[in-house]
Amino acid sequence: QQQFVESGGGSVQPGESLRLSCLASGFTLRAYAVAWFRQAPGKEREEISCVSTSSRPTYYGDSVKGRFTISRDDAKDTVYLQMNSLKPEDTAVYYCATDGSHVCDVDLTEVNPYDFEYWGQGTQVTVSS
Repeated sequence: QQQFVESGGGSVQPGESLRLSCLASGFTLRAYAVAWFRQAPGKEREEISCVSTSSRPTYYGDSVKGRFTISRDDAKDTVYLQMNSLKPEDTAVYYCATDGSHVCDVDLTEVNPYDFEYWGQGTQVTVSS
């Protein structure tokens, strides 16, 4: 059920920035909250950010708070993740997804990825010096 197309990943040095894009494919994004997940090798897939249908509120995991910014442009059916001050521990495959809700879960640490039905293929982010 691939309904998103992620792009914008790449290889950067620590301290640099990337802007990821998540384009909805085959549906209108406006009605859905959208989350960004990431998965590093050997680790569980974790939700790091979420944006509601109204763009308020937004949520961030502790590991990215203050460095990453999520936003949406419903006219373009696209959600973005601006990633600044990147660290080696940010290295992962980044995915966007929705569980069909119009609001985000407040506590991202309690989110079960199995609740999310719609995913993209992921985009690789590598941060190394």
